[in-house]
Amino acid sequence: MKHDSYVMPDVQSIREAFAEASSFLAGHGLTEPQRSSQLLLEHVLGLSGAAYYMALADPFPLARKADWEALVTRRAAGEPVQYITREQEFYGRAFEVTPDVLIPRPETELLVEAILKYGAELWPDGLAGGRGEAAHPLTAVDIGAGSGAISVTLAAEAPAWRVCAGDISPGALAVARRNAQRHGTAVDLRLGDLLEPFAGVETDILVSNPPYIPGGDIAGLQREVRDHEPRTALDGGGDGLDPYRRMMEQLPLLPAPPRLVGFELGQGQAGQVAGLLRAAGHWDEIITIDDLAGIPRHVLGIARR
Repeated sequence: MKHDSYVMPDVQSIREAFAEASSFLAGHGLTEPQRSSQLLLEHVLGLSGAAYYMALADPFPLARKADWEALVTRRAAGEPVQYITREQEFYGRAFEVTPDVLIPRPETELLVEAILKYGAELWPDGLAGGRGEAAHPLTAVDIGAGSGAISVTLAAEAPAWRVCAGDISPGALAVARRNAQRHGTAVDLRLGDLLEPFAGVETDILVSNPPYIPGGDIAGLQREVRDHEPRTALDGGGDGLDPYRRMMEQLPLLPAPPRLVGFELGQGQAGQVAGLLRAAGHWDEIITIDDLAGIPRHVLGIARR
């Protein structure tokens, strides 16, 4: 695969620049070359939405030519668009992303949606407690914070909740902290391995999109993922299930098992992850949610009683 530098031919309009770059990227075997070209053009021109479409007939600004060529060259070498523009939308909000974090995926929005839905069912007033305990704000803990896509979205959508998030990567936590500030949310961010930083924390909801790719499969991933996304956010051990097993083993660190647990997982793992939750015995209802492609993608455990 050749990784030559992109040189924009003499183009008159922004539309021509888009078409040219799209065909250059397609020639480098990239998926969705037109989508990449549009996102990079919007970024380099500082336009988005309707303003971008209105500008397509305008002349391409020569002052941006060198920047544009550099961006298209990086994309042609396989670097994900989101790391080039440093942005990805999630649940209607723009999140900063860097190579320290996994790029948020649209299917993870379904996990957030499910946690919000069942959280509202189990705790209609946003308060936990009962059974002789004093009522206190519901606490949701997100394991593997990454960019903060899950935790910041939960904090924004359910402002009455106390939201915490942990990650083993200081670089990821720095990105999550900036995203929390950007969206005006308070997220208690902690450095550490899985549940360890939350030992002793009353946890009502546990949510996680942990690394779940079997180690041996990483070499065969799309090069954008394999060569650019953080390996610690991908590698789930021999069968990809190590993080789920370890989270189940670490539950005794918490004062009591969370009444709502939601995990994202890889293709073909739903049965095994549901089995781990069943074996733990804390949840009377286990639900599997398919993603938009019909792949079982999320497993939830709910303790109704």
